[in-house]
Amino acid sequence: MVAPLRIALAQMNLMVGDVATNAKKILKTALAARDEQRADLVIFPELTLTGYPPEDLLLRDSLLDWCERALQDLAPLVEGIDVVLGLPIREAEGLRNAAVVLRNGRILVQYNKQVLPNYGVFDEKRYFVADHQACVFDCKGVQVGLTICEDIWQPEPAEITAAAGADIVVNINASPFHRCKQQSRLEVLRQRVDETGIPVVYVNNVGG
Repeated sequence: MVAPLRIALAQMNLMVGDVATNAKKILKTALAARDEQRADLVIFPELTLTGYPPEDLLLRDSLLDWCERALQDLAPLVEGIDVVLGLPIREAEGLRNAAVVLRNGRILVQYNKQVLPNYGVFDEKRYFVADHQACVFDCKGVQVGLTICEDIWQPEPAEITAAAGADIVVNINASPFHRCKQQSRLEVLRQRVDETGIPVVYVNNVGG
């Protein structure tokens, strides 16, 4: 029998462009989740290191360099708990809106966002390239699948994550508020659960 998995959801008010301050918040929150809540896994919102939306700051190499250094600095400091956080990552194909899992000083896995929104306040296709691969990792015997924000609003990312063996789907977000948004979120999450037969763990940022 698989032991219970204790998950902490880190809703945070992040500062757009202030990578150093955001990294300090991540570290403080992750250690509190480990030491005070005895969590096995702590999950942060989309683009945690940059804040959201970083917009044309993503065109600056300096911002991406800061994110890389912050990730390298954070990894050895958060032992004893798995940490899911979001950041932009440069790859040969282009810039990814990514989520990584930190475990005991190293990057365990990386997931790249599949569905890039380009409507309303969103302009992600200007900056990012999409991927189409599921990402599932083992946490205390539970297979945890990763998705990012808009991924959960379409059936396919959750479906391929479930097909890859996930027991739960994690969805990290930077989703803005509008009237009746909470109800529409719940309806979408229920649809994904009905389609896949597995639970969804959802975390959003807060503040403005």
